Order: sequence, then C-alpha cells, then structure tokens
Amino acid sequence: MKDKKTVRSGIVGAGFSASFHFEAIGKVYGTNVEVVGVHALEGAQQYAARRGIEVFDSLDAMLDQVDVVHVCTTASSHEEVAIAALKRDKFAIVEKPLTGYFGDGSDDFDGETFPKADALSHALASIKRMLAAEQESKAKILYAENWVYAPAIQKEREILEKTGAQILFIHGEEAHSGSHAYTYGYWKFSGGGVMIGKGCHPLGAALYLKAVEGRARDGKPILPAAVSARTHAITRMPNFRDEGHIRSDYHDIDDMSLMHVVFTDGTVADIFASDIVLGGIHNWLEVAANNHRTVCNINPNTAMQTYNAAEENFKDIYVVEKIGSKQGWSNPSPDEDWFTGYPQEIEAFYRAATLGEPVESDSRLAANTISTIYNAYVSAEKAGAEVAIETF
Repeated sequence: MKDKKTVRSGIVGAGFSASFHFEAIGKVYGTNVEVVGVHALEGAQQYAARRGIEVFDSLDAMLDQVDVVHVCTTASSHEEVAIAALKRDKFAIVEKPLTGYFGDGSDDFDGETFPKADALSHALASIKRMLAAEQESKAKILYAENWVYAPAIQKEREILEKTGAQILFIHGEEAHSGSHAYTYGYWKFSGGGVMIGKGCHPLGAALYLKAVEGRARDGKPILPAAVSARTHAITRMPNFRDEGHIRSDYHDIDDMSLMHVVFTDGTVADIFASDIVLGGIHNWLEVAANNHRTVCNINPNTAMQTYNAAEENFKDIYVVEKIGSKQGWSNPSPDEDWFTGYPQEIEAFYRAATLGEPVESDSRLAANTISTIYNAYVSAEKAGAEVAIETF
C-alpha cells in the first residue's frame, strides 16, 4: 500500500464554518492533512490558540505555505480569496454560497430597494471571473455544498444511476429560527437573505440530482432553464409579534422564500427556505421519480429518538442544532456532521487535491446554483414572473 500524501492546508476565516471545517479535516483518512495556520480579520488569535496552529497576518503569507485553502469567510470575500489561491495553483475549498452581489459599497446600501437585475449582472460577472481563474489554474474550486455529500443524497444518486430513473418533481426545504451571525442580517455581507443563505442547500442538491440523472441516462446533465420565485420579510412586518424565539433583527433581507425551478426536460423542483421555523433545523429533500419515491431526511432524522423528562437533565448533552428545548421528545443526532455530509465532502476534496479524483460538488454546480438564485430574486421583484436562467 502506498504511503499517504501529506498536504498542507490553511483556513481563511475564524467563525462557525472555519470551526467545522477544522473538525472535518481531522476525520480525513485518505490523506495526511497538516493544518498550517489561519488568516482572519477577526478572531484569528483565539482560533489558532485553541488548535495549536499559526496565525498569518496576510493571505499571501499563508499561500506561501499551503497547498489547499479553506475559504470560510463571509461570502462577500469568496471571489477575492479563491482567485488569489487559484493564481498560485492552490486548491480553494469554497463555502456556500460561492459568490454573489454585495452592494455598491455605500454604508446605507439597502438590499430591498436596489434593482435585482443589477445583482444578477454582478453575480454572473463574479462567477465568470472565478471560472476563468480556475480554467487558467492547475488547481480547482471545490464547492463545499455538504448536502451533495449527505449520505441520503448520495444513496439517491446510486438509485438514479442504477435504475435510469426519471425525476419528475423535487420538493426541498431548509429552515430554522434564524442564523446566529450578525453579518447575515445585511445584504452587503450575505449577498441576499434566506433564499441564498439557506435556499442554496436544497437547490444545490436538486440541481445535482437532475445533473446526475441526465449524465446517467444520456451522458449530459439536465440543467435549470427557468425560475419563478417569491420572497417575504415576515419578521420585519409592523404586525409581527416577537415572542423572542425567532431572530427578528434583520436589516434588509428576506426571511421566507420559494423558488419554482423548471428544468430543460420540463420537470420541476420547488425549494423552500425559511428563518421563521421553530424546533431545530428542518433540512429535507423529496424526490418523486417515475419508478421510485425518496425522502431524504438530513436533519432531523429518526436514527435516534429520546424522551427527556426535565430540561436540566440534558444541560450538558448536545441534541441537534438550533433546537429550542431539550425537554420532551427529540431526535438527537448520533453524528450530526456525518448525516449532513461534512466529513465526506472534505475527504473527497482532499482526494481531488492529491489524486486528481473528480468531485461531486464542483464549480459548475456552484455557478448554476448562484445563477438560479439571482434570477429568482429578479423574479421575486416581478411578483413571481418566470425568468430564464443562464447556466454554465
């Protein structure tokens, strides 16, 4: 058996995603990964101290020392960091969403009132710059859409490939009671609201499975052709009654959205995203095909069910992300990261970086996800009128 290759990695960002990326790196088994250090505008010293790694004062200094970069910053800087890595022939593992439009640079930028066609134009230009940089590089963009690598989605991939099924309808959702990051509430940092921040996950999985279906049957991916969408800001309505359970301090973003996607073969997908749902994370995807039906319960699922008689009993027990109470019946996740695909995607990305293996979640999937979402924002501005999608 050949010795495993050693790869040096650096992490850009020191927040939530940077933490679970580091944990997933520790589970990589096909490659020896040495996490050299971290570069971040805030929190780098504390992040590094807890993990025994170096702090880099600049991205360039980090790129001198690594082979792979984990881009775990706010989405507004994904393009800049990824292109810098690609220009140095360093693989860029880029968190979702890949890129987007983050305003005109003014302090008073309002995500509600600017023309959404402007957002689409800027987002498509950003995508094209990133794809061009990847084309010119010896390295790749590795799109960190964990839903693609979730075990339930990968099992559905196997079913599609082995049975030649035709997907007729996909129904998916990601929802919970609100993201914890302060920056998430502002379009200029997040590139939009819940439709991009959460909708990117079930949408990415839906686009992935339709592409799998097309390649398995005809050798060509089935792509999104058009989208109709609606967005709402329920928690910013004057009559919203805040009981303290749902985040309600968003500045200029949507907290409820629906995308209706029509594919090039005429089949459809409905994608919901919401920040106004209690009871923990609600991540699932249903596939209705001509020869089977699958429900992928990513989170929660019933691998484990527990009844807890008193809240304090579970004070030191992690149950599941975003759950409001640990009392009564709940669905503790025995290994939440595994069910949501985090270690699987990172393992695949390091096999790509070291062995040249193809990945399931690549720059094209990322690009088509972003194009669909920003066309959806254009549609929502037009009260749901259908908009054609430019694909990659």
